Amino acid sequence: MQSILAQAQGMSSLIQYLPLIGVVVVFYFFMIRPQQKKAKDQKKFTEAVKKGDYVITIGGMHGRVAEMEGDTFILEVERGGRIKFSKSAISMESTKSAAGKN
Repeated sequence: MQSILAQAQGMSSLIQYLPLIGVVVVFYFFMIRPQQKKAKDQKKFTEAVKKGDYVITIGGMHGRVAEMEGDTFILEVERGGRIKFSKSAISMESTKSAAGKN
């Protein structure tokens, strides 16, 4: 009889934690996993950028990639101006939306 009571108490404590476990699972699938996918896509996009591509930086600078140097690139803007940026400054969303307009 005591074994059955012990099992019932064990199940009762598990049921108490079920909502917390559910919240963690929902948080993972709706917050963490999409962020990881977005970061992976951004990294793949940044690695695929090559000389001559039209890009937009996170700060809003528009231009063509003139040179690639390791983790940096030189962006050629209007009238021959050249600015050096880190590759992480490329905005995937802005660049893709600008490419869709052209």
